[in-house]
Amino acid sequence: MSRKTFLCIQRSNPERQAQCEAPSPAQMEQMFAKFNAWREKFQESIVDMGGRLGGEGKVVTAEGATDGPFVESKEIVGGYMIVSAETIEEAAQIALESPGVMGPGASVEVREIKTS
Repeated sequence: MSRKTFLCIQRSNPERQAQCEAPSPAQMEQMFAKFNAWREKFQESIVDMGGRLGGEGKVVTAEGATDGPFVESKEIVGGYMIVSAETIEEAAQIALESPGVMGPGASVEVREIKTS
């Protein structure tokens, strides 16, 4: 089976995150260790680690561009990554094992990138 490319859209809920205490330095160290282990495990499948997205942006329509994302949104898109997998289930498993999805109110949407 040939491999496909998937976009993983990382979302968070700022209200839920605000209710949590900031991690201690020791907890941060554990989080980085888990992240590095996850990244190493899936290094063959991770095409682009992506990155965090800035808080400001523009929403473009036929009528023009407006500031966004909109503040009434309960979730914000905080980052993305691109993975290679044979199936969407395999790509979803890669996302599920990511330490980033374990945060309060965090989620990852997995979508295939159609190239033809």
